[in-house]
Amino acid sequence: MSAKQLNFAVIGCGRIAEKRHLPLLQELEQAKLVAVCDTIEERAARQKEKYRVAAYTDYHEMLAAHPEIDVVLILTPSGHHAECAVEVARYKKHVVVEKPMALALDDSDKMIRACDESGVKLFVVKQNRYNYPVQKLREAIESHRFGKLVLGSVRVRWCRPQAYYDQDSWRGTWAWDGGVLTNQASHHIDLLEWMMGDVESVIAKTATRLVDIEVEDTGVAILKFRNGALGIIEATTATRPKDLEGSISILGERGTVEIGGFAMNEMKVWNFVDQQPGDEDVLAEYRQNPPDVYGFGHRQYLQNVIEVILHRDKAIVDGLEGRKSLELINAIYESAETGREVSLRFKPQKCKLGMKNG
Repeated sequence: MSAKQLNFAVIGCGRIAEKRHLPLLQELEQAKLVAVCDTIEERAARQKEKYRVAAYTDYHEMLAAHPEIDVVLILTPSGHHAECAVEVARYKKHVVVEKPMALALDDSDKMIRACDESGVKLFVVKQNRYNYPVQKLREAIESHRFGKLVLGSVRVRWCRPQAYYDQDSWRGTWAWDGGVLTNQASHHIDLLEWMMGDVESVIAKTATRLVDIEVEDTGVAILKFRNGALGIIEATTATRPKDLEGSISILGERGTVEIGGFAMNEMKVWNFVDQQPGDEDVLAEYRQNPPDVYGFGHRQYLQNVIEVILHRDKAIVDGLEGRKSLELINAIYESAETGREVSLRFKPQKCKLGMKNG
């Protein structure tokens, strides 16, 4: 491994690879794309031609042929993440996996264990943590500007019509995808926990209202945090006719902050009892920052991956951190299935997420 550059490979050449990860790997100075893999040969071949790299339909073949690979990005459907990550770790390659890190909670533990045993790092992509307004909110949390936390809420009001789910057979299934809470809202759930702290218990309801899929297109949950604060998760892909918002609000005894926009990239409220220098400029500076959120956080996230590996910095979201939001998502489904309040930590009994037999 070069002291200044890491060799990357990509497993899964679908939309998120094509639109985000692959172009960014070309732009980052300390990253070099070596090979790509996809079970659909035409997808892999398309990226081979575009980026002039080796292409494979079997990632074992790819890893055996390229011992120089340092880091593997796993960008497959969610239900395949765990198996891929465990196998890649056995080749002693660092693992970067898109959200959610897995579907079944046991699978996330297998991923963490495999990477630990092989002495490699596991990164879970949560790029919205790098949005400028989110970073500013986190700064206020770490500075204890809110005092006692009271209420945290996230709202995901997006539009995903039937045509979205019909693009691929794995979409909208328990075994390979999950619903709005697992897929679209996983970033928002991650940020809610990052700001408010660990969850003590949850009670939830889910529904499938406007599309023909196995999983939910709408879900709500009420959380109790270990610090005594409460939380609300509201998520739907049944907003019509188009996307509305992706928002987070944090309320405390000394202040209130709300971030809105399409993907938590627009500061809407920044109010604190104790004013500090620069507070009056926050709304203007972070009104819509970045204006084009698509792909912004991924660049910062991949740069963090490089820095952690090369300089032993701390990962912003490692396997254990990524597991937190997955456990909460599993608990939400458990509550929705049983109709009961579910305490964390817990072992799923009725949660269907990640079940390969239906």
